[in-house]
Amino acid sequence: MADFYQHRLFTTLHRLERLNLEELEASLERAASRRRMALLLPSLASEMDGPALPGIIENLRHVRYLHRVVVALDRATAEDYRRALEFFSVLPQEVNILWLDGPSALEIFGRLEQAGLVRREGGKGQAVWFALGFLLGIGDCNAVALHDCDVVTYDRYLLARLCFPVLRLDVDFKYAKAYYARISDRLNGRVTRLFMYPILTALAEFFPGQPFLEFLGAFRYPLSGEMAMHLDVARHIRVPSDWGLEVGLLAEVYRNLSTKEICQVDIAGRYDHKHQALSTEDPEQGLMRMVKDITGTILRTLAGEGARISPSLVASLQAAYTRTAQDYIERYAQDSAINGYPYDRDLEERTVEAFALAIQMAGDHYLQNLLHVPLLPNWNRVESALPDIPEAMAILPYKDRRGLE
Repeated sequence: MADFYQHRLFTTLHRLERLNLEELEASLERAASRRRMALLLPSLASEMDGPALPGIIENLRHVRYLHRVVVALDRATAEDYRRALEFFSVLPQEVNILWLDGPSALEIFGRLEQAGLVRREGGKGQAVWFALGFLLGIGDCNAVALHDCDVVTYDRYLLARLCFPVLRLDVDFKYAKAYYARISDRLNGRVTRLFMYPILTALAEFFPGQPFLEFLGAFRYPLSGEMAMHLDVARHIRVPSDWGLEVGLLAEVYRNLSTKEICQVDIAGRYDHKHQALSTEDPEQGLMRMVKDITGTILRTLAGEGARISPSLVASLQAAYTRTAQDYIERYAQDSAINGYPYDRDLEERTVEAFALAIQMAGDHYLQNLLHVPLLPNWNRVESALPDIPEAMAILPYKDRRGLE
């Protein structure tokens, strides 16, 4: 059984295994008669051939409380787009495929770039931002859930628990962040275990009582890619364009919402998805890139809160992180032992060494580019600059579909 610990900042919704799937979905179907829910799926074209997405689609075929499914299709050719139209056509919900490299989307990106707002760069952050703009443009949903398309342990219970906090009228949080245990045949979640928890612990030594750090530290899994929110929240937040998406979104939620409007929800007893390579040979890829971008997001947010970020702080932080992460390695070794999981201490140590290097690189990059903030403009600003953009976004998927007929 899960614990029922509550942090003082915001609500935690635990998975205590009493409400079965049928009862949970029935309550969401009743709520959906008064509040419409969308599901946003940022997907690479290649994921249609992966081990997870076909199973996700099979589960979604039986979900009746979703009004609309929006697929933000990235890195896709015209043939990939045609295939996606057929692949997702089995779903009973309203389905929209946003072909991010298609002629209609590129036309909109061209207008955005000409207005000095956004240029097409690719990546999950931009895909999520663009799809949120479509949902705001079409205007027929009240809330949206978001999850990746590589979740191999996906089931309907996971989705229902993710949607529950923002769909049920009697619960009515504005933002829900998912958490879960990242385990398969061993402990996974390296960036969260070996970077996120230790770096927050180390930062607290330099900035004791700092509210944003305390906010991040209250989340059981701050890097989870699953979240749900009211769509009016999506109108105001600025979505990060780099690999710091999850932490950057939490920073925006921290700025824009009261903690009473925020919750975290346990959505799965076990959770597994695609594992990124560490990529020490190319720090612009894999987990090294992720740690660099997350570090940059945290440093920028702290600076915006009045913290002084200096070269000496970055050097001290790197040392403090390494010491703290080594302590965490000892904890995870013992946690693995009592649960019968194998534990490669040498690999964990080498991962921490790589992450320490990424922290240094991120700090150097931040100090050299103080004015660079990789955040996409919120949709209020976009609509102010281009008043007809909601209508253009709303018809985008239909234009591409007609273009192939």
